[in-house]
Amino acid sequence: MSIETRIERFAAMGTRVEFHVFGPVDDEAIRAARRAVEAVDDSLTIHRPSAATALNEALAAGGSVEISDPLLLEALALADAAVAATGGLFDPTAGEGAPGRWSALSLDVAASRVTAGGPVAFDFGGFGKGYALDRAVDILREAGVVSALLSAGESSIAVIGAHPLGGGWPLAIPDPVVFGGTLTVIEVEDAALSISATVGAGMLALNRAATVRPRDGRSVAAARTAIAVEASGALAESISTALIVADADEATALMAAWPGYRHLFDHAATAAAREDADV
Repeated sequence: MSIETRIERFAAMGTRVEFHVFGPVDDEAIRAARRAVEAVDDSLTIHRPSAATALNEALAAGGSVEISDPLLLEALALADAAVAATGGLFDPTAGEGAPGRWSALSLDVAASRVTAGGPVAFDFGGFGKGYALDRAVDILREAGVVSALLSAGESSIAVIGAHPLGGGWPLAIPDPVVFGGTLTVIEVEDAALSISATVGAGMLALNRAATVRPRDGRSVAAARTAIAVEASGALAESISTALIVADADEATALMAAWPGYRHLFDHAATAAAREDADV
């Protein structure tokens, strides 16, 4: 059986973005989905002048700012919901040595305005990749696409519908500390998957920032990998980040809220168990 396939590859969000679309699709839909990802990159990047860097400059001493960029406004609204959903474990205002300050913010979406009680800077990081894929997915769905896999790098994935051969998309999650190893295989359908890790080749990526705990701004030293499968890429990125910074009780609560779709791997504990087994 021959299945019509379209593949689009391009650079955006500081990584390689790929669309694998199965079945008939209009060329303009592919182009529109690509433009959607590039538009999010242009709005949220902090590595060149953007709406996000302009907002950071405006809030460098706190105050109130009107947001004219609709993508930035929507990203802030989604981030606000994600901060609430994770109990503040996800916080795009946190940075190395700088605790999160989301609680000092007031976001008025209707008025397109954000107010900060002190200096605040946003770094959307992986959340931006998830949000960009969400926008591309929406465009492809509206164009009638029923089966597709989209990725931004190796850690952000979104799928539309079932695998073209039927059933879920089997996604093997590589072990970042064991060459050729696999942590788990997850079947995903009409959902997004995010992988966050403190070890592995991904930590060497250009502009890759350390994952920090919002409560104190300290980078996470433990060797961990977190996986989250959610309805949207933005939420998946938020949850996987939250799992990385969570303490034991917080991580247990997050995983219990969506069993089988949220995972946290402690590589130090795994290595210790492997050594004990070899004795």
